[in-house]
Amino acid sequence: MNVNILQVIFLALLQGVTELFPISSLGHTIFLPPLLGLGNIDAGTSCGGKSCFLPLIVALHLGTSIALLLYFWRDWLQVGKTLLTIAQTRKLTPGTDEWVSWLILVGCVPAGIFGVLFQNKIKDLFESPILAAAFLIVNGSVLFLGEGMRRRAEAKLGALSPREREAQFRPLKTLSWKEAIVVGFAQSLALIPGFSRSGVTMVAGLGVRLTHEDAARFSFLLGTPLILGAALLEVPLLLKQHLMTLLLILFGMVLSGVAAYFSTKFLTKYFETGRLNPFAYYCWGAGLLLVILYLTVFHAAA
Repeated sequence: MNVNILQVIFLALLQGVTELFPISSLGHTIFLPPLLGLGNIDAGTSCGGKSCFLPLIVALHLGTSIALLLYFWRDWLQVGKTLLTIAQTRKLTPGTDEWVSWLILVGCVPAGIFGVLFQNKIKDLFESPILAAAFLIVNGSVLFLGEGMRRRAEAKLGALSPREREAQFRPLKTLSWKEAIVVGFAQSLALIPGFSRSGVTMVAGLGVRLTHEDAARFSFLLGTPLILGAALLEVPLLLKQHLMTLLLILFGMVLSGVAAYFSTKFLTKYFETGRLNPFAYYCWGAGLLLVILYLTVFHAAA
């Protein structure tokens, strides 16, 4: 694999930030490197006859997933305790911390199944930057419509204060397991480059009347095992690389993790009062600009 320090730093920071922000990390890692002239990291040698791009990106996801595990370590400790409780008592009580852990486990199932069944077809999508840019526009529309539906629901509550209106929406522990699966199905869209995992799962969370804060928290928790699992599957391909390349990747994983940790901290605070609209506007603008560039400048150059 031909990869240099600048490419690793750029991709690591890009992955660490955009994985949590609802603007599609996969989409950005597909169309930004060639756009900024950072070169083709697949040039030269390959990973066992396969493309090196996806294993490298997924390896950087490992740093992101570790950062999420550290940030939400109490939640994941509770998940472990819940598994032991289920094994011992075979019962769960809705509305408890154990129930939240169960919702996380159930919500991970749909995207995990889709990822396994359609793995090869999904990888083919990574070869089309213009397709990723087009789906980024669609992602912005999903964010905007989801926030719009939420605003209309709030408007129906009349002249209540903001605090009273927010109280009408549900905390995470009141969700049913069927609603958790619905949010999990929404997360499956993020397997397509251009769709944001955190974005579509947050919109689905708002759709089942979660607060913005709990919708964001549930999104981050649902994504952690999937990001980690995908990373661990691809890491063996990277172990075939030279020592210096492995050291660069390890550095990138650490950098990606640090960026993801602070992004999570910022977004957790932001969604206490913030909205999805700014991210929708960004996706529209960036996606439209990229489509125009690829249809004009890059197409003409080809």
